[in-house]
Amino acid sequence: MYKNNDSGQLAVERGQLDGNPLKYVFAPISPRRKIRVYTPDECAQIIKAAKDSQIGAPVRWDLLIILSLVTAMRRGELLNTTWRDIDFGRKCIDVAPKEDTEETWEWRIKDTHRRILPLTDEVITLLLDHQAEQPNGYPYVFIPPVRYERIELQREQGTWTSRDGLYPLNNFSRDFKRILQRAGIQAGEFHDLRRTCLSSWLRNGMREYEVMALAGHSSFETTRKFYVAISQDLLDRAREASSQTLDHDFVAHLLRTPVSAHSENCQTAVSA
Repeated sequence: MYKNNDSGQLAVERGQLDGNPLKYVFAPISPRRKIRVYTPDECAQIIKAAKDSQIGAPVRWDLLIILSLVTAMRRGELLNTTWRDIDFGRKCIDVAPKEDTEETWEWRIKDTHRRILPLTDEVITLLLDHQAEQPNGYPYVFIPPVRYERIELQREQGTWTSRDGLYPLNNFSRDFKRILQRAGIQAGEFHDLRRTCLSSWLRNGMREYEVMALAGHSSFETTRKFYVAISQDLLDRAREASSQTLDHDFVAHLLRTPVSAHSENCQTAVSA
């Protein structure tokens, strides 16, 4: 499939060209990149590796990973989550922008990305245990106190920017890669946890519009890419259905009968 390059036509409409030199020039549409999702076994290995490497580490990687797997939250959304965003009574989390205050730095997301996500009982318990270990009044869920103090110093000195607030943890990708290596997984990235969650939601019967709303996608096209990611399940179900079809005696008989016999039967039928 090809898509017409209409930039030349735009120049014609603006009066910049008399004719469109690109009228018959077409650019190939690049194939869709396969979406990487972790298998249930890989998820368990990643969580275990995160727990095993937790000793002496200030970041609660295991909780970060679990929360991403059950909410499909992005890295920046997780790192900018405060305790005020979590409603333990209703068992949900509010993915919300932050204002520049004494406790929090400015962090913006698109309006379509602001949403409320459900939390499981198990995750609520993990969050409560984690909160009990944090200093009183400490605002952020996943920013370690030592890192938070450094950020506060940068904010006082005026060297902290809104861009810094997008991903306020240093060496994030590097540390996650080490967890993957410890889990015995050769390829992957943190965002694959989100992709895994979205694919799981679709696989378990949630509608595309529902997944779109929870994921914070601005269009159905983005959500539909994750539906493609579960195509292997569709193939497996189709293969099983085909196997059941072949179980019928007539079809099984045709498959067992040599080709030559089919030909003779056809010729006999024509002669008759």
